[in-house]
Amino acid sequence: MKLDRGRTAVQELGRGALAHEETGEFETKLMRINVGPQHPSTHGVLRLVVDLDGERIVRLTPQIGYLHTGFEKTMENRTYQQVVTYSNRMDYAHSFGHDLAYVLSAEQLVDAKVPERAQRVRVLLTELNRMASHLLFLGTGILDMGALTLFFYTMRERERIQQLFEMVTGVRMNYGYFRVGGLSYDLPEGFVEKTRAFLDDFPKMVEQYADMFAKNDIFVNRTKGIGVIPPETAIANGLTGPSLRASGIALDQRKAAPYSGYEDYDFDVPTSTAGDANARIMVRFAEFEQSAKICRQALDRLEPGPIKDPDRRISLPPRSELETSMEAVIFHFKLVTEGFHPPRAESYVATESARGELGYHLVSDGGSMPYRVKIRVPSLVNLQSLEAACIGGLFADMVVNIASIDPVMGDVDK
Repeated sequence: MKLDRGRTAVQELGRGALAHEETGEFETKLMRINVGPQHPSTHGVLRLVVDLDGERIVRLTPQIGYLHTGFEKTMENRTYQQVVTYSNRMDYAHSFGHDLAYVLSAEQLVDAKVPERAQRVRVLLTELNRMASHLLFLGTGILDMGALTLFFYTMRERERIQQLFEMVTGVRMNYGYFRVGGLSYDLPEGFVEKTRAFLDDFPKMVEQYADMFAKNDIFVNRTKGIGVIPPETAIANGLTGPSLRASGIALDQRKAAPYSGYEDYDFDVPTSTAGDANARIMVRFAEFEQSAKICRQALDRLEPGPIKDPDRRISLPPRSELETSMEAVIFHFKLVTEGFHPPRAESYVATESARGELGYHLVSDGGSMPYRVKIRVPSLVNLQSLEAACIGGLFADMVVNIASIDPVMGDVDK
């Protein structure tokens, strides 16, 4: 069958199940296949229903819902402090990002006054977590293209960040360290020095990555001009984060609507105008330097001080007071068993996670548990752009496009 293989022609073909030559001598049926939900290249339990004309994709439909987490409804049956147990389990690659988004929204309900030290620590850990997330993205994304070596290099640096998180929280993921009003406890001794040592070594490691893949002919050919998402399509589909900035839209919530003290930090927002898979990868690669820059500033400004809002309506009293003050024991008992009661109100704070705009819409009815929780997660919305990136392209390029959008399915099935 003689047919123009450009995007327009393939889209025309996708409108019907059969394509006929003018002579009518034969006809071609489209092939429908399922990719996932158990498939390594889908980066989680994502199912894609794909219609193919030969090797060209003419239709692609993401099918979600295979995790059945129900986090939003569960949060509505937990006190405001208990919700922190669940928020970090959605985007497990950038857990601190979800925790920060939640506590900021809850703090807006009670007008909490978060101490400066707690703000600095939150930014520091969130940016380190952003770097760890991008390292996972880069290593597994290049792995999807058949390059094994870089994965081991990125996991080497990610392991150092994971050790820093374990030093602070005692665990390697699902940290639950942030609290409404501040932090659960202060940084351990030696953390600042080890973090500075990592940040001093990291630029050399990034140079190694660049030497290994950025100008590699195979990588360039697999990503340049592949999965182009024009800026108007990106905006129409609600695309945010590095994938949106790769299409030329310099939107970053840390700059556009600063939160948690981000207005005090000097950093740039990397962008590209290409809108292809290469741009989406390289924008994230450029963000390594900017996140490291923010971390250094946070460390330089990290002064001793309190780590919790002293308001006893929301923060547990110091443990030392429990031995001498019955009032402190009563406040402790009531907060742990019942929680605090925000006034009737609604809140939403937009933050910039590793994948894009993330925000928690909380509705309070005056009780100790949120009346309604609705989460604007970037991975769910960003998946809408996958079809636009893949239609008209080769089936083999679909794997590259999935990796370049960087979805986390826990972030989708909430």
